[in-house]
Amino acid sequence: MNLKNRKSDSDSSLPPRAGLGDGTISITSIASISPLGTTLEEAWNGYLDNQHRLVEKEIGDETSWVAPLHESVQKEIELLKASDSKYKSLDDSVLYALYAARNAVKLAGWRSGENFGINIGSSRGATALFEKYHSEFLEQKRASTLSSPTTTLGNISSWVAHDLGSRGPEISHSITCSTALHALLNGVAWIKSGMATKFLVGGSEAPLTPFTIAQMKALKIYSRTPAPYPCRALDMEKTENSMALGEGASVICLEQGVGKDALALIAGVGYATEILEHNISISADAVCFQRSMKMALGEMDPSEVDIIVMHAPGTKKGDLSELAAIEKVFGQKIPALTTNKWKLGHTFGASGMLSLELAVLMLRHQQFVKVPFAEYDAIPEKINNVMINAVGFGGNAVSILLSRV
Repeated sequence: MNLKNRKSDSDSSLPPRAGLGDGTISITSIASISPLGTTLEEAWNGYLDNQHRLVEKEIGDETSWVAPLHESVQKEIELLKASDSKYKSLDDSVLYALYAARNAVKLAGWRSGENFGINIGSSRGATALFEKYHSEFLEQKRASTLSSPTTTLGNISSWVAHDLGSRGPEISHSITCSTALHALLNGVAWIKSGMATKFLVGGSEAPLTPFTIAQMKALKIYSRTPAPYPCRALDMEKTENSMALGEGASVICLEQGVGKDALALIAGVGYATEILEHNISISADAVCFQRSMKMALGEMDPSEVDIIVMHAPGTKKGDLSELAAIEKVFGQKIPALTTNKWKLGHTFGASGMLSLELAVLMLRHQQFVKVPFAEYDAIPEKINNVMINAVGFGGNAVSILLSRV
């Protein structure tokens, strides 16, 4: 889709639409490691059932709802960790990214030594290692030798680049829960600029640690909801917050042009940040999402969007504010709405790309994936365009519009 730069709407305060110029950018592969498994087939089959992957697990001194990797997948990570002596000291957030990245480049047919860029971010980074090293410091009054180099956010992209033997730029960042989709924005920008023709982008997160979960509980947003659905993301009538954490990584291969194996096209990208009145909350009608969705739409009629994969973290205010923004932008004809956080939990920096994976799967299989406890007036029979939303602490919203090849 050849998109031209233009104003998103009559609001002159909005930046020009981040169109793709005269060049098309396509997704040529996607790979993930999540509670659903490690292949697209496993992910799709997992989305077709109405069972969540949350379990009650004792982490630290408390039992919490979390969505961990399956034991068989954890064994694969242990094998990866043992495959190279340098990898034994890496955090799971790095190992998850290595695993997903290897699969993605293999599926795309990229080779070691190629000049492709890498941008894989994380909200929290090496959380487990940081907590371990800090605990040792408090006890021993000294830091371990590798405590600094193995806990920096830059670890992820640099280790992936080392593992894949790439020769392009390596970028790591944290923009909390919109990290992975910001990585996609970066990849698009590099390709549009002509400084790269291929970019590996995504996010990785391993947040199932005592301190991380304690932080979420301190915010009063963590789920205390009983089964059958502990996370009520997209339930707009819930009476209490129900966010729960999950772990995993998801990355995609972006390429200039449309190859024969392209999975989807990047039809539009949007981003926005709003001035906040609170450290964590966005406005009641999510101005940031309104702006990012309008920017991603550009000249496309909103009625052409068939599905929105919402950020919908499972909190009362978070879900309602995003819905209010969607109603502002799409009016009476709201696309079919879905989310995967009721099933996978909130994977922080990886969540946006796992949502994009769901979008790609729906485009490829031409089937809408419902939230089992949500009500639907209608579902799309044909799926041509899907929008994906993500937002992080600080009101950093990103909206990505995908089109069918």
